[in-house]
Formats: sequence, structure tokens, C-alpha cells
Amino acid sequence: MIFHLNIQDTLSKLLHQEDTDGDKKITIEDKGLKTFVVKTTSGEDYIIKGTYHLSNLLQELAIAKLEGCNVAKIPLSKIEEPPVTRISRLIKDYFWEALTRTMDKNGVEDLIHDTKNESLTSSKLRIYIPYQDSVAFNYYKNLESSLPIETIQLPENVTPQFVKSINIKPGILSLKLQENNGLIEGVPFVVPGGRFNEMYGWDSYFESVGLLIDGKVELSKAMADNFQYEIEYYGKILNANRSYYLTRTQPPFYTSLIKEVFELAKDKTWLKSHLQTAIKEYETVWMVKGKRLTDNELNRYLAEGIGLPPECEEGHFDTVLKPFADALNMSVRDYEKRYAEGAISNDALDIYFTHDRTVRESGHDTSYRIEGHCADLNLVELNAMLYKYERDFSEIIESEFNGEFQGYTTTYWKDKAKTRKKAVDKYLWNDSKGLYFDFNVITNQQSQFIGATTLIPLWANLCSEHQANKLVKTAIPLLKEKGGIAGSTKASIEMVSKNQPQRQWDYPNGWAPHQMIIWKGLLNYGFVEEAQELIYRWLFMITKSVVDYNGTIPEKYNVVEATHKVYAEYGNVGTNFQYISQGGFGWMNASYQYGLSLLKQEYIKKLNNLIEPKLIF
Repeated sequence: MIFHLNIQDTLSKLLHQEDTDGDKKITIEDKGLKTFVVKTTSGEDYIIKGTYHLSNLLQELAIAKLEGCNVAKIPLSKIEEPPVTRISRLIKDYFWEALTRTMDKNGVEDLIHDTKNESLTSSKLRIYIPYQDSVAFNYYKNLESSLPIETIQLPENVTPQFVKSINIKPGILSLKLQENNGLIEGVPFVVPGGRFNEMYGWDSYFESVGLLIDGKVELSKAMADNFQYEIEYYGKILNANRSYYLTRTQPPFYTSLIKEVFELAKDKTWLKSHLQTAIKEYETVWMVKGKRLTDNELNRYLAEGIGLPPECEEGHFDTVLKPFADALNMSVRDYEKRYAEGAISNDALDIYFTHDRTVRESGHDTSYRIEGHCADLNLVELNAMLYKYERDFSEIIESEFNGEFQGYTTTYWKDKAKTRKKAVDKYLWNDSKGLYFDFNVITNQQSQFIGATTLIPLWANLCSEHQANKLVKTAIPLLKEKGGIAGSTKASIEMVSKNQPQRQWDYPNGWAPHQMIIWKGLLNYGFVEEAQELIYRWLFMITKSVVDYNGTIPEKYNVVEATHKVYAEYGNVGTNFQYISQGGFGWMNASYQYGLSLLKQEYIKKLNNLIEPKLIF
């Protein structure tokens, strides 16, 4: 059955009747009739019933309108489409495209209107170019005649002091350009969504997991190519390609990305090039003693910027600055300005902001697990990720390069991994508690904070069978909630943050990358049913939100209440839209596709019928 509907007329009537709170969405909070009559092509009345089906009608009308139609031809099968099928289809057919960007002329035109640029002191968008990239410099210089941009070449040696000097002149960093039929075009990348229009570090890996499942191999390959560009030209995979991120990297997932792309693309020349760059990143970003490598042969994050992180909104650090401002009888704003300019020196604040920036480099911004001492911590997840780097190098060199690659042997990397595992077992594993804990290199003590990150060694195959069994038996019951794994235990939050505001990476919130890593880790060690339950809980929460809230797929969830109504810092990207979600959220989309690829058919059927997890497990 197909309905031929006048888009504007139907939209007006549908919203007038059903959108009682006026937000251009149809949700369970609207007080409409929950039934809407449309005409079939034969002139008969057909009644569409329920929030989910009505919101689907609204979305299909919006899609047809965006395609420039006046009359929408909507099949009943799309209005009454099973929710799991619909969510996965929209992600594959619409959301990835909506989140794809480039740094060529078309992409720059979109960036000019980015809300982050509204406060710029210049009317032009600054585009910073690496010192060595003359192709990019000439390309953007030529664009200056047609677009309000300013092309700025970075110095050959980019120091923290230099980055601080341009924080009052923020801009975007160029990414990879390529020639196609004589024309220069940007190598595409996927952004998280909402207010984020840059290529982010670890987001890009998780997005690529979803892209590969959806057959978008070339786009995943392009993401890796942009990673390579960042390492070769900026010295690291960036937090994101904004000028104030030049001193800050992100959790290391590069080898995972190139391995997974290669499994499908089978391009050995491409693999060779990326393997060389990945080893360079490992050696120069992670293994420099006194920086991100500590004396115990484990790693830490260390963002090397200076002063206040400029991406934070005014007032974010007022409670930190106020005691110092009061001591000098100054306003907070005046103190902040003079400290930023260097007119006031403050060693305590310098240390505070080193830790704060390092929290942001870790990707877990923010969490009481690491707040205030992040640069002093050998984090469980970072060392698990680097162990996987070492294992990946060994496996790639053995399987594809006959055991030797540019002076590196399979044995060399196996030994590196063994050395790291020995240090992890000594400093991070707590056998009596059956958990991995972060280790503070200043106090020489393990943290007692239990986060979802305690399970990440499973993903890296870092655990012995004994450790894996003990870890799963101990950690899953502590962290499992209605909607999946929480960022931390409630007890850990109560231990460190009484009467303090929530941090978004902590209890009661849950995040897509944690879920995806933990599912894979459980499967690595044969914990199939445990993985199936956690996948189902997470996908149920997303599916229920989509059904009840007009297709909402946000950045994060409160997994305790299994709701997208998260009341923590920065809001919840992906909830502010009209008619239809504009791309969902990158790694949330990926987690849905990845979870579906792992979930047994019997559970997918139950998921379509929205059967509560507590009735199954």
C-alpha cells in the first residue's frame, strides 16, 4: 500500500494534531490523539496509530521534502517498518552521508557557518596549513578570492608556546587533499554530529567500525588516510582538527583501523604505507621517555598545551579561578584574562590545566576517575590499547611481510607486548579484587576507582584466562545497568565526589565506545551469553528511545534509567532536531550496527517487539 500525500498540507495537519508541545517532533510526551487518517491511492481512509508510526510518517514526509518533492509517495511498509530494521536502514542510507565532510571548497563553505566560529575576532575563517604542505597552502590561498577565509602557514616547529599564541586566533586545520581528474578534492571523513564539524580522534575509529559493517570501505579507508596525514604533518592523531588541539592527541586506535580496513580492502601497498606511519606514531608520540612513557615502562596521557583550554565556554573554570582572584581582590574575568596573557603566573593553576587538558586528550572528558591527576596516571585503557598496537604490529608483519618490516621483526613486537603485559600485571592488575586499576606514578599506588575501563584489557587480549574469568565475574555485576555498562560504579562516584556535579563519563551514564570494546572483549574470551545480554540491553535502550522520541539517537545515555535525558555537562548532542534526526550521532550509529551484527536472531526478534531485558535475562 502506498500513500500519495501533499507534503505541506499533511505536515501542517499532522503537527497541529499530534505535536502538542510544538517541538516539530512526535513523542510519547505529546498529548495528541495518537491516530491520524490518511487516504490510500484508492481513496479509502487508513488510520495510522501510535507514537512510533506517526513519527515515522513525519520523518518520511521530511525526507521527501528535503528531496524537493511536493507530493510524497510513502509506502505503508516504511510507516510500519519494524524499529530495528528502520534504525539500521536510516543509519546506512542517510545518517553516514549526513555526517560526511571534506576540507575542500564545499566543506569549507559549511565550516564558515559553524557555530564555533561565531565568536571569532576576525570575520574570516582561519585555515592553518602544515609548514610542508605546499599543495594545501596554494589551494586555500586560491580560495581566498571566493570565500571569507584566511590561509595561514604553521611554522616548521609547532611548540606549545606557539599554540598558546594563536589561541586568540583559533581556526581549522587542513586535512588531506587529493587530485581527482585534475581537480583537487578533500579526502572525506565522518564527524560525530550536531555541533561537531571536525574530524575527531577516537570517534573516527568507532565510526569506521560501523562504516565497514555497512559496506562503506572507501570511506573508512579515507578516515585512515586522514589519520596518516595528521601524523605525518602535525606529529600525532589530533583530538580534532582545530588549531587549539595541536598539542593534544587521542586514544590510540590507528592499528585497529588499518587492520580492519585491510581485511576488506586487501590493498597491501596501502597497508605498507600505513604500517610505517603507525610505527612512527607509536615511537614518537607514545614511547618518548619523560613524556607519555613513564619510568615503569607504562604509558600515560600528557597534553602539552599551556593555560586554559580555549574550547571551553566562558565561566567553565570560574570555581577553580575564584579563590585565586579573591586573594588578589580581582574579578574572576580579570584574573582569567591576566593569567591567560601571562601577566599573572600561578604554578598551581599550571598544574591544574595540565591535568585538565590531559583528561581531554584521554577522550574521557570529563570523569572523576582521572580529574585532577590524569597526567600522573598509567591508565588501564591506554596501556591495553598500546599492548594491542604491539600485538597488531607483530601479527601484520608476520602475516603480510614474512616476519620483517623495515628493520622491525615479529619477535621484536612480541617481546614489546610481553614486557608491557608484565608491567600491567605488576602495576595495574589487582588479583585480590579481580579488577584492573589505574596506577598513580607519583603516589606509587593503584586508584580504587572502578570504571568501565577495567574491562578494556579483554578487548586487547591482554588478560590471562585466570584474569579474564575473575574480571568478568567481578566487574560485570558492578557495572551492568538497565541500558548496558555504566561509565563507573555508583560507589566510586560517592567515594570521590560527594555533593559535586555529575561528570559525563561517570555513573549513571554510558557511552558507545565502552560498550563496543567490552562486547568484543567478552567474545574474545568466549563469554558469549554475557556479551549477548549487554548488547541487547544497549540496543533495547536505543531502540526504545527511537520509538518513543521521534528517532532520537543522541551522544550519550543514562544507562541506569535507560534514557537519553542526561543531566550532565555539555548537554546531549543529537537531541536538538526538528522532524527527523540529522545524522544521529557517529559512534552511537556505529554501536547500533555493530551490536546488530553480533546479536543472535532470536534476540533481534525480541528487540523489534521491545521486550524488556529483565524479561529475557
